[in-house]
Amino acid sequence: MSIGEEPPVGPPVGPPALPVTWRPRRTRVVAYAVAAAVLVTVVVVALALPSSGVRPFSVIDRVGLILVGVAIACVLGVMARPRITAAESGLTVVNLVRTHQLEWAQVVDVHLNDGEPWLVLDTSDGETLSAMGVQASGGARARRATAELAALVTAQTRTERDD
Repeated sequence: MSIGEEPPVGPPVGPPALPVTWRPRRTRVVAYAVAAAVLVTVVVVALALPSSGVRPFSVIDRVGLILVGVAIACVLGVMARPRITAAESGLTVVNLVRTHQLEWAQVVDVHLNDGEPWLVLDTSDGETLSAMGVQASGGARARRATAELAALVTAQTRTERDD
């Protein structure tokens, strides 16, 4: 598959080989593009501010403006952070600010229902965990990722008695 080419979106043949990572493509592209645009804009504005006149802008003012741009870019970088990584030991779910480590036995079900913004994991303790690494806005890619993850959960939690 070449760079930029969409992966096949048909039903998965089986669980993917481990380790595998799912990330929302559009969210990352938009977040990084906007972060770059913000940084370029604040640097250009900081350099273009007048250094003389009625209200001259000092070096401190310019540095402060650039720091605000860096802070905005950092927040956008956090928005591009979500992912789900499946490995032999279990799942790592990275959301905006929290990272969850789950063993395979802790994951009971995987679903992406209509109207939900991202994938949801049902856990063995009766709780649910939103996993922002697969977002419904991904369309067929999100459905395929959900099916792949569900197949992995089934394969990894199968017991000798197959229950």
